[in-house]
Amino acid sequence: MLESYSRCWTEIDYAAIAHNVEEIQKLVGDTKIMGIVKANAYGHGDVECAKALQKVGVDFFGVSSVDEALHLRQNGIHDSILILGYTPPEHFHYLIEENIIQSLVSYDYAQKLDAYAKEAGTKIRCHCKVDTGMCRTGVIYQVQEKNMDQILAEYRMEHLIVEGIFSHFPVSDDLGQESAAFTKKQIELFEEVCDNLRKEGINPGIRHIQNSYGILNYGDLKMDYCRPGLLYMGVTSDDAIPIASKPDFIPILSWYANVSLVKWIQKGQSVSYGRHFIATKPTKVATVSVGYADGLHRLVSNCGLEVLIHGQKCPIIGNVCMDQCMVDVTQVDDVKEGDVVVLVGRQGDHRVTIDEISRKSHSINNETLSDIAGRVPRLRRREK
Repeated sequence: MLESYSRCWTEIDYAAIAHNVEEIQKLVGDTKIMGIVKANAYGHGDVECAKALQKVGVDFFGVSSVDEALHLRQNGIHDSILILGYTPPEHFHYLIEENIIQSLVSYDYAQKLDAYAKEAGTKIRCHCKVDTGMCRTGVIYQVQEKNMDQILAEYRMEHLIVEGIFSHFPVSDDLGQESAAFTKKQIELFEEVCDNLRKEGINPGIRHIQNSYGILNYGDLKMDYCRPGLLYMGVTSDDAIPIASKPDFIPILSWYANVSLVKWIQKGQSVSYGRHFIATKPTKVATVSVGYADGLHRLVSNCGLEVLIHGQKCPIIGNVCMDQCMVDVTQVDDVKEGDVVVLVGRQGDHRVTIDEISRKSHSINNETLSDIAGRVPRLRRREK
């Protein structure tokens, strides 16, 4: 572990990304990887993750917005970047200027983009989004409604270069019979669209449909690319969800804070806002310099979430405050100001995980990691 940098900080082992990519590649074979680095790579640092991925041969990146794409470009990421979400028309010029690929979020949107490219006297790179069951963005192609004519029309637009086609799984994390049948139907519909394009003499281009759980549970689809996010960071959305494979991932993020004060309180004294914790006996309390403004959700208050101090598990007591929380350290000797507290990671023989925070806050790891605040420094763990 690095020396304390701040009142609260994370350490990220970017070197471990190579191992996690290798584990992903075992599942998908020759399918290439599009590294999803949206939302600052789920809080892990978009540029740092992209550069670590480049080192192991990843040459394609996915983001949610044009500003995220521009941030990568401004920091030396010159490989292909796909914007998975919506770009407002007033920002279409960036797609041309920075050679960014735009997903076609609807047929009407494709028409607007085509008209803009015509006016600009150029062509814009795109991927066709097919809605096979997510009902979020893309041209609907589902059992109830198949808009193949719109998909064909997008590929035939004169000022768009449709280089690929993709869809998204809403329940690939669920191995239950109903959800598995739904996902398999999505795969069938997606393949049907690609076959229909080929029958019209159109090359579908780069095909990608597998998100992280699609990789874990449907790794053998033989698509051109897959789209891991959390997986290359070494975690899944929920540790309790069964998966069909047995990868050996290394979580790359650890999270720390400092003890700022240690004091004894007596029976009947309360801790924090709302007085939801009242001591039933003399209790040694450590105030810790991390709170909900740092990303430690207020929902974890008074529910038994444990952190590590001197290698021992200690429960958070009372309500989590904006910048601080309190921990019962009665059973731990010699706790003092400046001691390192582990929120996520290892200390001694014990480990605490991001998943424990997610479960206590009724969330998923995607959200919990993304919620670690920008004011929390991301330190690169020293390579061994």
